[in-house]
Amino acid sequence: MLMQTHEARLDALRKQLAKDGLDGFVIPISDEHMSEYVGAYAQRLEWLTGFGGSAGTAVVLADEAAIFVDGRYTLQVRDQVDGKLWSYQSVPQTSVAEWLGKHAPQGAKIGYDAWLHAKSWAQCVASALEPRGASLVAVTDNPVDAVWQDQPAPSLAPAVPHATEHAGKSATEKRADVAEWLASQGLDAAVITALDSVAWLLNIRGEDVDRTPVALSFVIANADGTADLFIAPEKVTPELTAHLGNAVRVQPREAFVPALQALKGRKVAVDPERAVAAIFQALEGAGAQVVAVTDPVVLPKAIKNPVEQAGHRAAQARDGAAIARFLRWIEVEAPNGTVTELSAADRLQAFRAEGGLLRDLSFDTISGAGPNGAVVHYRVSEETSRTLEPNSVYLVDSGGQYVDGTTDITRTVWVGPDAPHAEVKDRFTRVLKGHIALARAVFPKGTAGSQLDSFARQFLWSAGLDYAHGTGHGVGSFLAVHEGPQRIAKASGGQAGTGQPLMPGMILSNEPGYYKTGEYGIRIENLVLVEKRDIPGAEGEFYGFETLTFAPIARDLVDIALLSPDEREWLDTYHAKVRDVLAPQLSGDDLIWLEAACAPL
Repeated sequence: MLMQTHEARLDALRKQLAKDGLDGFVIPISDEHMSEYVGAYAQRLEWLTGFGGSAGTAVVLADEAAIFVDGRYTLQVRDQVDGKLWSYQSVPQTSVAEWLGKHAPQGAKIGYDAWLHAKSWAQCVASALEPRGASLVAVTDNPVDAVWQDQPAPSLAPAVPHATEHAGKSATEKRADVAEWLASQGLDAAVITALDSVAWLLNIRGEDVDRTPVALSFVIANADGTADLFIAPEKVTPELTAHLGNAVRVQPREAFVPALQALKGRKVAVDPERAVAAIFQALEGAGAQVVAVTDPVVLPKAIKNPVEQAGHRAAQARDGAAIARFLRWIEVEAPNGTVTELSAADRLQAFRAEGGLLRDLSFDTISGAGPNGAVVHYRVSEETSRTLEPNSVYLVDSGGQYVDGTTDITRTVWVGPDAPHAEVKDRFTRVLKGHIALARAVFPKGTAGSQLDSFARQFLWSAGLDYAHGTGHGVGSFLAVHEGPQRIAKASGGQAGTGQPLMPGMILSNEPGYYKTGEYGIRIENLVLVEKRDIPGAEGEFYGFETLTFAPIARDLVDIALLSPDEREWLDTYHAKVRDVLAPQLSGDDLIWLEAACAPL
């Protein structure tokens, strides 16, 4: 009999921990590749607690349990996780290490799965436990898996080649670049663990993780330009074998740890942010000389080549037409009170599919009506789906995976028939002003995303307002919708990527927002491309952003009096470009609507 309640699952886990001689256990949202989005088999936290966000960790002790999330999920975790069973902990105000340092019993053995955590995390927690005479213990078998009776198996979908016509560079050239880097560093090999890095390096894609076209696999890249790919044999087709060629040796995943152990005496690059503790343990235990350094694929992957840039523009144009058709549909249908969050998300996906070349969504659509829009990373379900009520705010954050690009766009609209409230227009316009300020930013070479973050927040700050998420994340090329190393966010909280200089070819989101708990949410998101700026008399190299996303921004939510002449000009110019890009793809009522939606203020 399957355990249906989360209380029963928590009880079963506690009994398993007692059986295993453990006093506690840590459960993250993670997989063997430190992925942000993980396959169904690795959704241990959601199975145990009910929490459906993309970032979070739980700790289970014999007599108490806690779940840790950041500001994006403050509301969501309370909706999905039973407060009678779990205490809610906010990151970065506290951490798993700090909490265990106060709550772990004296002399306790706290278990963790070394295939799901970073080495630095394990060291930090172990240090926090020391004063209590407690220890962190790496388990051989994950106790959650022992009690998860209907746990899905990892996907065996085939890995497929990603054509050079879309990649812009052959896998042979990419391996040669990594080999050249290894030689320059005096290294023998690099362990590539991030799924999107493996996919980019070998020009392969897969269907093993919802919304991210990757294949479950590891790579060891060697200084001679060869590579070893560790992947389930069922996923390997003759087409893939031919694509990889003789320089890539294909081995089963079970051969990965022995291959790591075989690197004894070699100098091996491993990324501490992307490789789990178990990989370090295998290498160090075998006597390899481990060099902790950023995955050599990360930066080249982030800097899109001209072919990837062109593909992204094509995907954005296609995606924008689907968004425009959807926004008109919302404007016509939602005031009738017959549209729900779920039916809206389904209709938007249908519009994208009708445009052709859609392979998947790039993430689960955030379709938030009224108060649900204030939940930053809201995920609609049958239980939570609200009707888009007349005279309310609707926020929709969505994206598509196309073979030539990955899209991500947020639009906020007012559902009529009455005019928007003054407060909503004020907040929307402040968010818009921040969006425009970032879109127009010009900055010198070497500028990091953290230095630009306040551009987008300044108009909210001046009114005593803010938002609890980053302003921009990197985006892949038919890959992960959240891609490092670049991001635009506050530098506090130890968030990765905020110190990474922005470089030409990088794609990021520009997405300031405002959220009034229990009432509504506002976010305006476009994707932008870092490009060189030619400034007469400039002393040094300067960059700016090319806006890549084209879809109307709700003119009826703009308080024109709050916009400067330059801001009005930016919005009018943007809408003129939206019209130029989308009009050839639309007809009839959709085209008439677009013309009105893009009219000058």
